Amino acid sequence: MRAIVVDGDERLHWQEVEDPTCAGHQVIVDVHASAVNRADLLQRAGHYPPPPGAPPYMGLEMCGTIRQTGDQVCGWNVGDRVLALLSGGGYAEQVAVPADHLISLPDDWGFARGAAVPEVFLTAFVNLFLEARLQPGETVLIHGGGSGVGTAAIQLARMSNCRVIATAGTDAKTARCQALGAELAINYRERDFAEATFAHCDGVDVILDISAADYLERNIRLLNPMGRLVFIALLSGTHAPLDMGQVLGKRLRLIGSTLRNRTDAEKTTITRTFRERFWQSIEEGVIEPVIDTVWPIEQVEEAQQMLAQNKNIGKVILAVRKGGERL
Repeated sequence: MRAIVVDGDERLHWQEVEDPTCAGHQVIVDVHASAVNRADLLQRAGHYPPPPGAPPYMGLEMCGTIRQTGDQVCGWNVGDRVLALLSGGGYAEQVAVPADHLISLPDDWGFARGAAVPEVFLTAFVNLFLEARLQPGETVLIHGGGSGVGTAAIQLARMSNCRVIATAGTDAKTARCQALGAELAINYRERDFAEATFAHCDGVDVILDISAADYLERNIRLLNPMGRLVFIALLSGTHAPLDMGQVLGKRLRLIGSTLRNRTDAEKTTITRTFRERFWQSIEEGVIEPVIDTVWPIEQVEEAQQMLAQNKNIGKVILAVRKGGERL
């Protein structure tokens, strides 16, 4: 098979590599489409290596057709159209996936649409509902609302009868956030997000944060008593002063969270509970993956640049095989 390989100068090459092997609990999937995530940019730069046992190639999600099933697999057959979260290997023509991580691709969906779901929706789901325990009627602040995770999180929170505030860096992104269900969307380049939020409400119960250091003090101020702050990225750095008086006084919870390095058993549970709670709404189009652009895998450099420069609204998709571009 072919895969995207990173050389010593961080250049990307679409080249022949060894085919994956299929363990008894796994299936081999012919990948038709994958997607770009910020973790891919970190891995390319050598800062986020794949966990032990994962494929060495970038790509945290995929959509395709089953090519082979392991001898312990039940309920899945060769030719089934599926999507799944990965620990790596989406930027390749084939990948081995634990069968328990698979979700069936709806009949009327193209592969590109399926590839836009796993990483962002499962990330939003696990952090809002399993980590932060977001409840109906609570208010959530979602930083990076125009990103793939942000657009997913807005929809899941609104579907759960929560109030949603979002931040984004352009007026086009804030408009999209509001169209997806945010009652307030703040252009953080033009307004201080804490001042804008306090002008709108008394505070928030949950914050989904991608910035970390630069936002910490304002996030802490915004949280209501017993509020939860979930860090899912560190875009502005890892060190910042912390007012422990507010943390203790308001009984706050600060949660660090990653998805990639969780065990297969954890990912099985996350996938199952997400599917039980939200998958029907996605199939029915009540909740929809937001797709910015679809690039052929040979143009992965351009696709990654879109994310690096924050030009995208929603997902940037990679078509790995012919037909992988279809939505």
